[in-house]
Amino acid sequence: MNKRIAESELILNSRGAVYHLDVRPEELATTIITVGDPDRVPEVSKHFDRTESKHQHREFVTHTGYIGQKRLTVVSTGIGTDNIDIVLNELDALANIDFNTRTVKPSLTRLQIIRLGTSGALQENVPVDSFVVSSHGVGLDNLLPWYEFENTAAEKDLLEAFRQQVHLRPGSANPYLLSAANDLATRFTEGYISGITITCPGFYAPQGRALRGPLSHPQLLEQLTAFRQGDHYISNFEMETAGIYGLGRVLGHDCLSISAIVANRIRQEFTKDGALVVENLIKQSLAIIEKI
Repeated sequence: MNKRIAESELILNSRGAVYHLDVRPEELATTIITVGDPDRVPEVSKHFDRTESKHQHREFVTHTGYIGQKRLTVVSTGIGTDNIDIVLNELDALANIDFNTRTVKPSLTRLQIIRLGTSGALQENVPVDSFVVSSHGVGLDNLLPWYEFENTAAEKDLLEAFRQQVHLRPGSANPYLLSAANDLATRFTEGYISGITITCPGFYAPQGRALRGPLSHPQLLEQLTAFRQGDHYISNFEMETAGIYGLGRVLGHDCLSISAIVANRIRQEFTKDGALVVENLIKQSLAIIEKI
């Protein structure tokens, strides 16, 4: 028997929308773009030919509309994998739970979820203002250990190589690794760099930035930059990708993360126009997404 999901576990608001996103099932497309910054949602949806709906609750802004015949939703996640936990679970609930009966639908919908974000490069030859497609996400946060999921043999080998080469203090992180949806990744090749993305649980010390607080891992950047296994290398780091890939695996959705490089930590360079590089990423990627 399909178990009913209690009101305390799946919270709906007064208009029958999922609580944090304030979106109803009919207001969600099956192709979804996630962005971190709420102000970036209209920067994506301004390219829509027609907008169906707009909703905002807290940092979560959601616009659904069309580019040509392609129906799209763009939603802001805010920063960090704790917010990814909220957004991915609520997107899945909108697609795969019947809100009237509070039961999982007998036929599940596989969403396409594409992150368009910003990131810092960890290789000298990944220049500022370039675009990186994350072949894999390595999580240094603590989200995915709370879920049951299966790694492929290739993922296990790559994760073991990471653990051998990047030395983390016991108790600081339990790294996990998941790969992108290959069907999506292969569409974003020309004009994009492919590499492994590290997802960090913070912006300062977890990304090797020392202001006044001393670092517990002062050699982290050097170890990440030096990592190699076959053709695999670590191209960049940010704060959401591994959580998206992980929950995509758990919930059965196809996920891809694409980042505009706004900083190069090795060259110690920062983009001269962050808004322009993000706009270029949006336009170039939307032209591909429209055809998926």
